Amino acid sequence: MVTAERIERPIALDDVNPFAAGVRGDVITPHDDRYDSARAVYNAMIDKYPALIVQCADVADVIHGVRFAAERQLPIAVRGGGHNAAGSGTCDSGVVLDLGRMNEVNVDPEKRRVRVGGGATWGDVNHATQVFGLAVPSGIISTTGVGGLTLGGGFGYISRAHGLTIDNLVSADMVLADGSFVTVSASEHPDLFWAIRGGGGNFGVVTSFEFVAHPAGMVTAGVLFYELDKAEALMKLYREFIRTAPRELGLFFGYVMTPPAPFIPEELQMKNLAKIVLCHNGPEQEANRVIAPFLAMEPVLNLVGPMPYDTWNSLFDGLFPAGRQDYWKADYSHDLSDDQIAVHLEHGPRMPNPSCAMHIYSVNGAVQDVGPDETAYSYRDVTFAHVILVTEDDPAKMPGHIDFVRSYWNGLHRDSAGGAYVNFLMEEGSDRVQATYRDNYPRLQRTKKEYDPDNLFRINQNIQPAS
Repeated sequence: MVTAERIERPIALDDVNPFAAGVRGDVITPHDDRYDSARAVYNAMIDKYPALIVQCADVADVIHGVRFAAERQLPIAVRGGGHNAAGSGTCDSGVVLDLGRMNEVNVDPEKRRVRVGGGATWGDVNHATQVFGLAVPSGIISTTGVGGLTLGGGFGYISRAHGLTIDNLVSADMVLADGSFVTVSASEHPDLFWAIRGGGGNFGVVTSFEFVAHPAGMVTAGVLFYELDKAEALMKLYREFIRTAPRELGLFFGYVMTPPAPFIPEELQMKNLAKIVLCHNGPEQEANRVIAPFLAMEPVLNLVGPMPYDTWNSLFDGLFPAGRQDYWKADYSHDLSDDQIAVHLEHGPRMPNPSCAMHIYSVNGAVQDVGPDETAYSYRDVTFAHVILVTEDDPAKMPGHIDFVRSYWNGLHRDSAGGAYVNFLMEEGSDRVQATYRDNYPRLQRTKKEYDPDNLFRINQNIQPAS
């Protein structure tokens, strides 16, 4: 427990108590024994001290929390899964609205619609949809929150076939900065619906989402590992292959140090290797036919096979536990240039532990069927999204790891498209945010001015209201 002296703008208990009486969830102050555990987020590099944490039980709690913060001009941090690398699920001296209890998921299998609470994780969604042989396009870690991933765009294993998560968003319920409640869709508040599809948490608190789901029961998925001397040829094969690959195939290249896990032969454990990670929404025989060029490259380990989609989407969870130090750098690129490949060959083989990685995601196929101005997410014309991430238990090792990531990224950035996937950004400044939204940024500013003119929701990759 910490004392109120750590808080720049503490809230008096005689102010908190009447508020807490009207909230069904828990209201946690810095005087509470639960405070330290309640303020923690996924990335242990983020060490913030909010003035108040509201563990919301329902929409009414969210409305009360927003109005309480607005009346006192306190910033609001909204937490779903708490995974955001930049730590936008918490703040100093403000109000954290923790939606974790609002994790209900309801599936209509006939209409293929899924209603998801704002605090749900993708594991919650996958659990509910798998029994019907359905899935919503999402990321590659099931502990990720639905809200954060969706509002930034959302891509994953089935995005080449079915688009970004936001491309499958039908409607959303929101609490706005003035405490009002609205439903947004293509026909209701269409400007706000446009903005939340990629614009992050800038416009309010989304308390529930409605998605389209797609058939994805049993898939053929896994990892092909290769010795490092195959990396250059693999990247060049991947660069050409993914342009015309069947959309049923999600696939990306990466560098990794293998974990000391029982499914890894002992001689390959804790070894730096190249990898191809794939998910084919179809039978094993068809998948093997599609990925034959990569099988012909003679992987040293083939861990591809049939499995339920929800199993596959959670297999990497153990490599990325909460409570470690995390640092990320990312970029989009139109192509995978020879110069970028040279940078990857220089830095990629030096991943410092099994939870560190470099991934080159393919974001083409159905993602590119949507125009750059149809949603706030603007980078519909790129083919690849690069991310370099390091995680570490020992804070003393992080400065060296961060230097490694920055050096790696600096080499790649020269050939980048200019911006990056917003969910991969750390605190990188307003210019980087504008570069990520490109021509959509002025429209986002106008929408911000209409719905949050005082920038109450600013604990995010912030979009400044139009002047």
